[in-house]
Amino acid sequence: MLRRYRTWIGMGALALLAGCGFQPVVPPAVPYQSVYVNAPDYSSFGAQFKRYVEGGSKTRLAPSPAEAQAVLEIMSERQEKQILSLNTAGKVAEFLLRYQVTFRLRDKDNRDLIAPSTIALERDVTFNDDEVLGSENEEAFLFNAMRNEAIQQMLVRMSATRIPA
Repeated sequence: MLRRYRTWIGMGALALLAGCGFQPVVPPAVPYQSVYVNAPDYSSFGAQFKRYVEGGSKTRLAPSPAEAQAVLEIMSERQEKQILSLNTAGKVAEFLLRYQVTFRLRDKDNRDLIAPSTIALERDVTFNDDEVLGSENEEAFLFNAMRNEAIQQMLVRMSATRIPA
């Protein structure tokens, strides 16, 4: 009896979601069968992008540029932290976090599909001397969120490109 109610409640919830126009967000697809990612070993952006491609798309990572339909080159990645404001005691009250990644996308014949481009993101974060560990965790979380947003922006740009015939 209880199981039947759960089924009806679940079906009702699905009907409500479908009726309101809810659709899950689908990330843009990489329009290439294979991609080689040329990124420095220390690049967290390159590593995270590779994980996304391996886990969330039909595109495979090529072991070399010669075997890839497209080559994504991560030219630079930078995180910055700048003092934004001070409180009345002269201590830091807010920081400005900046994340920037520069990349280019080429085909295997070395023609630019996306010329060298930069994605730059900024976030303000408040700082509290009494909660330093919490502030550091929030900063790390924001940098990771900006990295994910940069990957999404790059995927949108990549999805708009095609390899010339």
